[in-house]
Amino acid sequence: MSDLNDRICIIGGGPAGISSAMYLQKKGYKNYVIYERQNKIGGKCFSPKIEVNGEKRSYETGAIMGAITYHAVHEVEQFAGVGHDDGPNMRRMYRDKTGKEIHPFEPKIDFSFSKMFSLLKLKRQMKKLVKIMETKYKGYDCYGHRGVAQGRYSGLSKGLDDALQMIEGVNPNLKDLALPFDQFCKINGVEEVMRIWLGPYTSFGYGYFDEIPAAYVMKYLDTTTAIEFINMRLWTWKEGTQSIYEAANKKLDHPALLNTEVVKVERPAEGEKGKIRITVKDQSGERTEEFDQLIVTTPLDHFAKYADAREEEKELFGKIIHEKYVDFIAKFPENQGPTISGYIFDNMTYDRLGHAMVYYHRWEDQKANCPSTVYALRNHMGSADVSYDDTIRMMCEDMKTCGFPIEERLYEQESYYCPHVSPKDYADGWYD
Repeated sequence: MSDLNDRICIIGGGPAGISSAMYLQKKGYKNYVIYERQNKIGGKCFSPKIEVNGEKRSYETGAIMGAITYHAVHEVEQFAGVGHDDGPNMRRMYRDKTGKEIHPFEPKIDFSFSKMFSLLKLKRQMKKLVKIMETKYKGYDCYGHRGVAQGRYSGLSKGLDDALQMIEGVNPNLKDLALPFDQFCKINGVEEVMRIWLGPYTSFGYGYFDEIPAAYVMKYLDTTTAIEFINMRLWTWKEGTQSIYEAANKKLDHPALLNTEVVKVERPAEGEKGKIRITVKDQSGERTEEFDQLIVTTPLDHFAKYADAREEEKELFGKIIHEKYVDFIAKFPENQGPTISGYIFDNMTYDRLGHAMVYYHRWEDQKANCPSTVYALRNHMGSADVSYDDTIRMMCEDMKTCGFPIEERLYEQESYYCPHVSPKDYADGWYD
């Protein structure tokens, strides 16, 4: 876009929509409008306030943390005037499906020679992975997916030394990133590293390693970010992740219009000039407005249901897959809840679909009286979906098995999560 006076429509007031408006405003574009269907800012960054012992605090239902490689989030922080130094510390432990505490990465606890050799193997393969990602797969950590299927990279680098600098080049090895992550690890002889990536990837709702192209795994959890997760050098926010985007929205010249649903999009015919007609519905009824440009930050496969999607768009958007990620905030009987976050490793495989994978204990000082958020996936590309009700039931049973009977679910939801395409569609150049 070259005309700073263009009127721009942004659909969606989540992190992408708010960030888009921020970047436009910083570039000098003043004539933009954000339409948000819900009554809140932040999308999947939702941090409701819950009262415990007479004090209200934020709890997370979606995004929880960040890291030093989260350059885009940090830009929004700076724009909004917020920081991440006042959030609660991240703490974790591990359990098996019987609820027993385990120590998969501690060689001195439950010592055995096989465990020690396994951890040494894991350490060697982790070093190998770091090296091959820097050499064999140079360019893998560029933001975005265009060109990867053709062995090219172009975009902002996610690295620390050259943070947010544009780089480009050709690397035929990048085509391997279209493989499912488990196959990618196998061909590179680093299968053990999946034990490290499993927790911060699958349990956080991004899918299973036999169905997700390696590009999604390694671009989100590049080796630098993964090491930050391992060492627990993570960002959190006292008022929750939602507060970042609420604060940024207040700094915009044109804050998002809430409770405003886009019900129709009419664009000029391909190759023709003209205005984009956007029909929205709010409490005062429907109205149609005209724009010069359109930015869509909401699910593209849903876009075809209310917009004038062309045949090519329908075909491409119809290939988008998303994760059905279920979570709820659990309240426990007095002094009977967890005192630290927990990963249930056995439940992070697709044969345990619908079971609780992780629970997040946010406030250390609340000890066993802190409401905790419990997460599960109920879909897998090669399996039948587990019903929502069965998923909730199994999650509750899993927490009871771990010794934490749930007294009440204070909030629950299923998120449209991690939109992606299959390994085949990725390899066929969907992004291009």
